[in-house]
Amino acid sequence: MMTLQPVLLCGGSGTRLWPLSREAHPKQFLPLAGEQTMLQSTLLRLGDLGAVAPIVVAGEEHRFLVAEQLRQIDAPTPTILLEPVGRNTAPAIAAAALQALSNHEDALLLVLPSDHVVRDEVAFRNAVGQAIPAAEAGALITFGVPPSAPETGFGYIQAAPGEGVRKVQGFVEKPDAATAAGFLAEGGYFWNSGMFLLRASRYLGELGRYRPDVLSAVEAAFRGARRDGDFVRLDKEAFAACPADSIDYAVMEKTDAAMVLPADFGWSDVGSWSSLWEVSPQDESGNACRGEVIAVDSRNSYAWAQRLVALVGVDDIVVVETADAVLVARKDRVQQVKDVVAQLKVAHRSQVVFHREVYRPWGSYDSVDVGDGFQVKRIKVKPGARLSLQSHRRRAEHWVVVRGTARVTRDNDVFELYANQSAYIPIGARHRLENPGADVLELIEVQSGDYLGEDDIVRYEDQYGRT
Repeated sequence: MMTLQPVLLCGGSGTRLWPLSREAHPKQFLPLAGEQTMLQSTLLRLGDLGAVAPIVVAGEEHRFLVAEQLRQIDAPTPTILLEPVGRNTAPAIAAAALQALSNHEDALLLVLPSDHVVRDEVAFRNAVGQAIPAAEAGALITFGVPPSAPETGFGYIQAAPGEGVRKVQGFVEKPDAATAAGFLAEGGYFWNSGMFLLRASRYLGELGRYRPDVLSAVEAAFRGARRDGDFVRLDKEAFAACPADSIDYAVMEKTDAAMVLPADFGWSDVGSWSSLWEVSPQDESGNACRGEVIAVDSRNSYAWAQRLVALVGVDDIVVVETADAVLVARKDRVQQVKDVVAQLKVAHRSQVVFHREVYRPWGSYDSVDVGDGFQVKRIKVKPGARLSLQSHRRRAEHWVVVRGTARVTRDNDVFELYANQSAYIPIGARHRLENPGADVLELIEVQSGDYLGEDDIVRYEDQYGRT
């Protein structure tokens, strides 16, 4: 059997699941349907298929989230392909195919969005195994999901009659309700899962046949890529010049090699709060709750809470409570969350991009209070990690250690602080914070000045490539 190469597509901002999913921390990095994040679950469901270390295609801003979350599950060291800009799935998969060919003579690419739910992992692995012979023979296979309702939010695949892997007779973009109902009644139509199994060389050949402009741009971006450990940074200028297109439009709808394997493995793209309610465990009243939630005389609702939330006498609603935003919506209107996000973008609100707790490669910070001329943060630094050597033009900082050991650089002085000890960093001083200990360092930072934005940072040295 050829090498089975997982390709995890990890782009996208997942704004339909705001306020949990945000641009800096989108849904693929959240534990929405279990204890693991959706990215982690995507890789873990491969189980005993015998796949090699994954190739992950992600945006530059998410590179450390990808690396850290895969490290947490002891995943084989991945290759993380970094897109300087999003160009949809056809270029992303092409870059992964070029990377796979540089690692192996050829490989079967198992292309998986990293933000979908698969509830029957055994059935999923069986479907992959069933599709492998046809893919090795040159078929470009997509996995079709038997529809359970006339869903208008999914694309559809019309399959030729028969059993198992079969020819694709047509692709249909998201239909209206009447058309979707007709598909369900007629049979032979399947939801397009966005999962693929195809030989790397075969995909590149078909892409070159139908979209040579896309292939040429991706090849240029791959040739000009910079390699930094496990990160492969595609050339920005070449990749930005690549036309944006999906694999469906660019290849699958044109090639005569397109085939589909219908398979029921409990799939959902978790594209809205209502779809997350559908795949979540529910109580006897149909409520799906995460966190500390009390439901009284309430039915068929979804609640996610970081603090105590009580539902009283309400049905068919969604309540999502985070540290800095609350969403309350009727379950049949949750698609309009995107309109909320649009208004927040127009108003330049930070809640579109960041949670109150912001993750960095060295740890995280939580903005617990802010006012005129001051800001208070709770900072956590991972063992052995250190922030960049930096200075600020318009703010001073006061650090108070809560637990752990802090090694502080302040201009020419280097010293250590312990619990209940503090240090003052004046405006303009070059400074650095490190954690030399084996436990997480926690401290309170009080900033003061006439401007407290995150862009008031001058970096001189940084082990994470941010200078």
